[in-house]
Amino acid sequence: MSHKLSPRAKILLYGVLLVLCVPFVFPTWWMVTSSLKPVSDIFAYPPSLLPGHPGLGAYGKVFELQPFARQYFNSMYIAVVVTLGTLAVSSLAGYAFARIRFRGQNVLFLVVLIGLLIPSEVTIVPLFQMFNKWGMIDTHLPLILVPVLGAPSVLATFIMRQFFIALPAELEEAARMDGLGRFAIFLKIALPLARPALAAVAIFTFLNSWNLYLEPIVYLSTPEKFTLPQALTLYVDTYGGPIWNVQLAAASLTAIPVLAVFVLAQRQFIEGLAHTGLK
Repeated sequence: MSHKLSPRAKILLYGVLLVLCVPFVFPTWWMVTSSLKPVSDIFAYPPSLLPGHPGLGAYGKVFELQPFARQYFNSMYIAVVVTLGTLAVSSLAGYAFARIRFRGQNVLFLVVLIGLLIPSEVTIVPLFQMFNKWGMIDTHLPLILVPVLGAPSVLATFIMRQFFIALPAELEEAARMDGLGRFAIFLKIALPLARPALAAVAIFTFLNSWNLYLEPIVYLSTPEKFTLPQALTLYVDTYGGPIWNVQLAAASLTAIPVLAVFVLAQRQFIEGLAHTGLK
């Protein structure tokens, strides 16, 4: 039974939500508006919410001081490749754990879940030694292979497994009666129905790859191969101090894909996470 809120209750509810959103919206507002200010105005007292003399000079310096366009492309294509690879691996692994019965299945899945308990800092040194032996240092291959084939894909596998468990078994039985094999059932029946879970996995995988900081510092040394989190730390003056308006301009440009992903796919993300708890 649905209950309609009175006009007074709606006003109160919207007022509370407006107050609660301030801590989340204000940092983004300050970042964007400060990128339009001269450095001397950013920390002026009293502070201002709007730039007194807005200008786009800082955005021009973003591309002058660093190969920012190339670094932007690096982060974008790495995030896309990692997302596609994780979707492929986690959907296949999740379906196998959910639908294929084999000896030691639960033990193997438990071993996979243990990967969630291992911090990336613990494995960074042996991984560096391994990739160095293979001649992959100062390339983007470690930034792609580790998330797709390593511990970061474990959560994605768990989400996909939980979703496939919730699918009715009758769908597969009907498909078998029509003559479909295991892989055809996965490709034509299970995978199309798993779009909410795939959307959830795609969103958090893309954002995790986009914001990756430690691994690029360890594996990359050429500025043209840097990703955006690395590049943001390099906008400094001759004394090593940050050029605040330029850093904030670069950060504002960096946040655009993140905001776009959340705005365009937030409903699928919430629906996908909700489905992982259904049986």
